[in-house]
Amino acid sequence: MNTVKLGKTNLVVNKNGFGALPIQRVDKKNAVRILRKAFDGGINYYDSARAYSDSEEKLGAAFSWVRDQIVISTKTAAGNAEGFWKDLEQSLRDLRTDYIDIYQFHNPDFCPRPGDESGLYDAMLKAQAQGKIRFIGITNHRLSVAKEAADSGLYDTIQFPFSYLSTGADLKIVEACRDNGIGFIAMKALSGGLITDSAMAYAYLEQFDNVEPIWGIQRGSELDEFLSYQDRPPALSEEMKRRVESDRKELAGEFCRGCGYCMPCPAEISINTCARMSLLLRRAPQESYLSEKWQKEMKKIENCLHCNQCMSKCPYGLNTPDLLKKNYEDYQTFLKPVCQ
Repeated sequence: MNTVKLGKTNLVVNKNGFGALPIQRVDKKNAVRILRKAFDGGINYYDSARAYSDSEEKLGAAFSWVRDQIVISTKTAAGNAEGFWKDLEQSLRDLRTDYIDIYQFHNPDFCPRPGDESGLYDAMLKAQAQGKIRFIGITNHRLSVAKEAADSGLYDTIQFPFSYLSTGADLKIVEACRDNGIGFIAMKALSGGLITDSAMAYAYLEQFDNVEPIWGIQRGSELDEFLSYQDRPPALSEEMKRRVESDRKELAGEFCRGCGYCMPCPAEISINTCARMSLLLRRAPQESYLSEKWQKEMKKIENCLHCNQCMSKCPYGLNTPDLLKKNYEDYQTFLKPVCQ
């Protein structure tokens, strides 16, 4: 069973990290069952966030009895110290614990520092001194913020998107974390669902001994896939390498990663799915995305207000309204014409 040491924290975690965002979509009984199965299978690292509705509560229900045997990271998206303390105390209650192993700033558009106007980093230091958190982390989708955090000497861990679709600039963040003793936590290891071969994704990340991927899991079948790789890790074969290069060519350029930071939409468009529908139709079974439900969701694009809120919030700087328009036009070509 392969493990990763998260930089200078000396926290040693299973190479499979459990991303607990999806379990907010599962009822509590089944969520607890999946989480306990993950623990029994050797997974000892779980990542959540205050923003993930009842995800923390489900983790607390599953693990309060084995708290000292697992590593928990969670996040606050607060913009000031007052919000920070409110989030932290609620997370501690929901997780049924008196400390959090890694407390992370959740995708801020700047790199919090001691003494800045937000007061966030100073609050983090105070919480650490009180024993409520052990290590300080940051998550981000912006290359510039991640780079600043990696070079700042302020962070114990950085969570950043990383998969075989990542660019050379992304890889430099991984290398900077290794050089600076910072734990690197890879989110979006399946690129928001665009990577459909989990074995290939795992094999690629297996090459990096300092990278801890967290897989978003909400079904027992998904968990079984990743558990099976622990005793029999898939190797990056020549055939896999060819497929990786093929995927990189197909997904070159601008595409929506599905991070969801553009949401909510005032026109109620499911942007983080609709803006990448063309790719999903070609990389996943089409039937579900051509259903009546998704036809109605895609039709909402016609009501786009062109307010550009989504574009201003996109951490990748995408022209989201234009992406929505192109995806809608392409989507219509997949629908069977109605006989007159």
